[in-house]
Amino acid sequence: MICCCVKSENNKKYAELDAKLARKMVESRRIYPGHKSLKSMDSIIMKFPKLREGLRNIRSVFESYDNDKNGTIDIEELKKCLEELQLISLSDEEVKGLYGWCDVDGSKGIQFNEFIVLLCLIYLLSKPSSESNAESREMGPKLVESIFDPIVEVFLFLDKDGKGKLNKADVIKTLNNEDYPLERSPSHVTNMRFEEMDWGRKGKVGFREFLFAFMSWVGLDDADDYYIVGAGFSTPNIPI
Repeated sequence: MICCCVKSENNKKYAELDAKLARKMVESRRIYPGHKSLKSMDSIIMKFPKLREGLRNIRSVFESYDNDKNGTIDIEELKKCLEELQLISLSDEEVKGLYGWCDVDGSKGIQFNEFIVLLCLIYLLSKPSSESNAESREMGPKLVESIFDPIVEVFLFLDKDGKGKLNKADVIKTLNNEDYPLERSPSHVTNMRFEEMDWGRKGKVGFREFLFAFMSWVGLDDADDYYIVGAGFSTPNIPI
């Protein structure tokens, strides 16, 4: 009974996080005009080399705060990192909740891939929704912006109805854009891409599901430890 109650409470928290992220995606359309320049999967893939370079720099940040050099960051090490990156505008409770969600294997410490996702979620939820806000371009270092802003733009490009969720029909239609026949992705590839994101097979994908899948598409040095690399990617063991 206790286990069921804990699972129910966790699912409620994930639902609240998803709802918050969906609202953030809807608001973000006003301040991320870069999504309008994307045309196809090819234009997304062209961003991967720069993103990989940024991720290598993020790895050095991760390693610098992994004080005990055990390959993970605990909650106290994370707080110090966020203070240094000026990404501490969320409450301690919110940071703790996101930390618990990103610790997907329950190891009481987040690994590098988990750290990337956590950092993106904190950055995104901390970022003001209005471009007129003076702090909107000063929230965290340029390194963080250069990595995570393009990822948001890719999500917005795929979110054609602007509701903060990706649906299968729109994603497939977008990646098979008839206006760019030379850049169209084969239907089996677009279906596979969506399935990599749609953990619950619900036909709808929120930003947190998209983010884990996108990290595997970009390709991390230690992706084999987190995803099965091959014709497609497995999804991490994360509650839905």
